[in-house]
Amino acid sequence: MRVAAALQAKGGEEFAKPGSIVEIKFVKGQSLSLTASRLLALMILTAGGDAWEDRPHRMRKADIRRGHKGNERISDMLEELHRTLFAIDDRSWRGKKATLRFSLISSSREEAEDTDGADAGWIEWEFTPDARKLIQESESYAVLNRQAVLGFRSSYALKLYEIGSLRLHRRQSTWKGDMAALRAALGISPDVYKDFAQLRRKVLEKAKAEIDQLAHFRVDWKEIRQGRTVTEIEFRFEPKDAPAQIATVDEIERHSTGRKARREGAVETVAETVEVGSVVKAAISALVAPEKSSEIVFPQGTIRFNAEGLATIARSHGGGWDIDLIADAYRQQMGDRLAKLKGAKLTSSWTGFCESFVARRGRP
Repeated sequence: MRVAAALQAKGGEEFAKPGSIVEIKFVKGQSLSLTASRLLALMILTAGGDAWEDRPHRMRKADIRRGHKGNERISDMLEELHRTLFAIDDRSWRGKKATLRFSLISSSREEAEDTDGADAGWIEWEFTPDARKLIQESESYAVLNRQAVLGFRSSYALKLYEIGSLRLHRRQSTWKGDMAALRAALGISPDVYKDFAQLRRKVLEKAKAEIDQLAHFRVDWKEIRQGRTVTEIEFRFEPKDAPAQIATVDEIERHSTGRKARREGAVETVAETVEVGSVVKAAISALVAPEKSSEIVFPQGTIRFNAEGLATIARSHGGGWDIDLIADAYRQQMGDRLAKLKGAKLTSSWTGFCESFVARRGRP
């Protein structure tokens, strides 16, 4: 919750989701749709460091719809959150192993539409006592990007993105489980994709393609077999290097039109038109608007005193290596491109480099 509060105070696109909520399992046969999963993520973003408190939280309807053109009614998403059950391992009053089933939302209020339009109102909700307890006691967290969350087109990809964001900074950045655990984690109904080849094609490969394009890491998996049957699967999450991080930031800031074509290496006329328009707008903005002097740039010397924000990132994600050692390696890799890198793109690129530095070299 301290991390969530710090990210909320900082502003920007990143927010923390408690690890206990990321790893919570759906009750057999239940799952959340993509739109309801997005809404839950935005609720946690909005609640921030206060998500564990016994009080209502509020969000504008316009903030829910921002980032996509879905026609889904917010009331439908709220009702889906109310009726979806989750399960965790627990203990009974006798100390026996037990399964606790509960929902995450206890109550919600949605303002009725008025003359100002459907998106002008607010929603209000409260987390259940069981959800608040999980959030408060969580000892781990996943740092998610709001634009990435809104950019996914598969609920399975979004769920795997959350799992990867949680596991990425652990010593073993993997997730391993049997087929039942996989279905529970991703919310895959037992009635669909019964053949693993179909599950691989319809779920895993599509999720990987989206994550590799929109996330700050890449995902791959290993299939563990008994004979010809896949019995377990192990996901591996690896941070992207600095240039790949920049490409990811560029992608999530671009219009979603043509995203699939860009992912598959195809060319779409519509996508080209959108990009040309973006380039023209950017050129006009550069001519008429002064450059922001407050944007972060990478210093030439030590980052210990000249760039507090960059130094903090290195300490958090650099695995204990000397932060100026990492900075020198970053300058060497980026070369002349570093002089043109600033602001959010620099922050994202630097974070990804620190993570990949540790992934390549291990810890000192």
